[in-house]
Amino acid sequence: MKARVTVMLKDGVLDPQGEAVRLALTGLGFDGVRGVRQGKVIEVDLATEDRAAAEAEISRMCETLLANTVIESWQVELP
Repeated sequence: MKARVTVMLKDGVLDPQGEAVRLALTGLGFDGVRGVRQGKVIEVDLATEDRAAAEAEISRMCETLLANTVIESWQVELP
């Protein structure tokens, strides 16, 4: 089973990369961009087909490695 994990900075955490992208877009003439938040997408191919087991395993992965739980949140998509 494939899982897609989207990791983003939590609300209120400064995002200097997102701000750099916003400024670059403005410099390229995209004046309507009010904000940009940058994150990462991680695809994990799991050996299990059990949805509950996959969700539990991915949550443990996020809490231990894939996300910095102090400043980042994550969302998991399973088929």
